[in-house]
Amino acid sequence: MPFTRRSMIVAAGGALVLAGSAGVWRVTRSPRTATAPWAFDPAPLPDVRLDAFRYAILAPNPHNRQPWLIRMDGGDGATLFCDLERRLPETDPFDRQITIGFGAFLELARMAAAERGNRLEISLFPQGEALPRLDARPIASLRFIPDAKVARDPLFAHIRRRRSNKEAFDKARALKSDAVAAIAEQDDRYMIDPAIIAQARAIILRAVSIEATTRRTHLESINLLRIGHAEIDAAPDGIDLGGPAMEALKLVGQLDRPTLADPGSMASQAALDGMLDSYGSIPGLIWVATPGNSRADQIEAGRRYVRANLRATALGLAMHPMSQSLQEYAEVAQPFAAIHGLLEGQSGRRVQMLARIGYGSPTDPAPRWPLETRVRTH
Repeated sequence: MPFTRRSMIVAAGGALVLAGSAGVWRVTRSPRTATAPWAFDPAPLPDVRLDAFRYAILAPNPHNRQPWLIRMDGGDGATLFCDLERRLPETDPFDRQITIGFGAFLELARMAAAERGNRLEISLFPQGEALPRLDARPIASLRFIPDAKVARDPLFAHIRRRRSNKEAFDKARALKSDAVAAIAEQDDRYMIDPAIIAQARAIILRAVSIEATTRRTHLESINLLRIGHAEIDAAPDGIDLGGPAMEALKLVGQLDRPTLADPGSMASQAALDGMLDSYGSIPGLIWVATPGNSRADQIEAGRRYVRANLRATALGLAMHPMSQSLQEYAEVAQPFAAIHGLLEGQSGRRVQMLARIGYGSPTDPAPRWPLETRVRTH
């Protein structure tokens, strides 16, 4: 269950007033290092692989777990593994969403390599697909090959501006069909019909509520909360709750993991109400579906999704994945069937990614671990 910065505002009350002059710095300070990986000097690095990977680590991924581990091989190769401690066993029991994140990572690496005149040769699952869950076998073997003819991708220019915008979208500003159509690629589909959107909204919000009220799935998110600038800097992954209101609530003891884990607490209910309000602002939808559900299908879905996200960025549109109704744990089976029936009918295609699209306020980039923490030399 992702939280947004808006989610707890209704519970803030007078907390900011309690910050006083001596404590103002504590409630207004922002993380210092957590977003540094987005702000690097773009001058090329000597090693084209590191140059590509510093863009790839900015890929969207579930719960911001950043599960990639990179082993450098020789002078032109690398092997990509999953950090198995960063999976989401409750909400992503078959590691499908984690695998989709690797697809986004590989696509950004490919774009960045091409920008340096290198073709990225990717061999997926060289030791076989890991099913039903990922294991220690590699996700991909990579080789960077100098190629003067490799085409640069215009979407590369938008990588560091891309966001997953969890805030409420502008309900008064209508989407134009041609703008949403420009985001779609290949077999990607989109919807702006208000009647269909209303049906989808009900299904999506039902799935959000299930995840938030099923104890084991809820606790998976609670355990990944990073509350306030100090926690976000110390562990720049998971679900960040930062900003003045969050800092103030933490300062006065109204915002902590035990309180949010209690479904009967005011803070927990405020968080859920805020999420339903934000996530229910759905001017348009776009989804990525595949004929099957193999690991290769999931990688392809991640590649297509991040390209759609980059095109939305280029057009000034906000985009936010809504994965709750696509998950495979038992309690969400009814929304899973309903959203597939609504979006895909009898096609038999697996909806891998579903995102709301609209106009939203600018948001800060998500925290990221520095590249050096994700790279191994052996």
